[in-house]
Amino acid sequence: MNIRNYFTACIACLGMTLTATAQEQPEQDSTGLPGDNFSLQGALDLFKQSASPEAFEKLLNSANSKVNNLDLNEDGNTDYIRIVNKKENDVQVFILQALVSSTESQDIAVIELEKKGDNNAIVQIVGDPDIYGESVIAEPAEEEDNAFNYTPTNHGPAASSPEGIVVNVWLWPCVRFVYAPAYAVWVSPWTWYSRPVWYRPWRPVPWYAYRPVRYTYARRYVVVPVHRIPPARVIYRPVRVTSVTVINRNRVVVNNYRTTRNVNRYSPQRTNNGGRQYQSNTPARADRGSAINRGERADRRARVGENRSSGRNGEYRTRSGRRKADRGN
Repeated sequence: MNIRNYFTACIACLGMTLTATAQEQPEQDSTGLPGDNFSLQGALDLFKQSASPEAFEKLLNSANSKVNNLDLNEDGNTDYIRIVNKKENDVQVFILQALVSSTESQDIAVIELEKKGDNNAIVQIVGDPDIYGESVIAEPAEEEDNAFNYTPTNHGPAASSPEGIVVNVWLWPCVRFVYAPAYAVWVSPWTWYSRPVWYRPWRPVPWYAYRPVRYTYARRYVVVPVHRIPPARVIYRPVRVTSVTVINRNRVVVNNYRTTRNVNRYSPQRTNNGGRQYQSNTPARADRGSAINRGERADRRARVGENRSSGRNGEYRTRSGRRKADRGN
């Protein structure tokens, strides 16, 4: 009887161990960064579904979309994400910006869009390094009849992306809308104090519950290592917004991530709200020239000193290079 009880207890303990392991399994691919709670691929998928930037903002802040699970200010509710559109010629950027408080906002990601021809356009979404630890870039995965041969606008060593096949997003309703002749750039009117009447904040869910939803979107998009639209960075850099509160709150986990991954983060020249930036993990720039060059300079200085000494002992050189005796002799 005791043996039966012993085996029953062992089986129960084994079952509890397996259950605990299964519950911990989803945590293994969590970085612990704020970006774990916002799907870049999901945001790009909502952009694809939307008829306009305004409709995109509404979808993004809908609990049913399950793209946004951020609570950067830790008030127990998801943060409202507003859209700010900037345009220059055929390049547009759509900044996804979280309202953190009445005085602070934090950029989450930027959708970069460029019209490449009458019927061609390319798009990428770039996650902010203060949220993802580094600039994470995603774009649509290639499918049948949705790609074209891409040639970058710049060439040579400065080219940001190799030539190749990329996804054509011209048929996306929102893309057609923002390139219509009558389109005026969208800047969200909503603020910390003024929210749309349809908006209902919801409580963020734990990572183990959010992870499956996040990866559902990821299947249709790929993470890439290159920027395909260099002018978008130029448009976005002067208007980037960061929150001191968010940076300080996540400083340790972000710096640990960058140290572990050896990340060279993208750092704009400034922010428009004076937010502090993390220290870069990029090694300090070496002195101009290597140790060999420094040695050559030392030798050169030594030779100059010898020549000067020689001049003081009885000779000096004229500008033409001829030697003359020192006048003191």
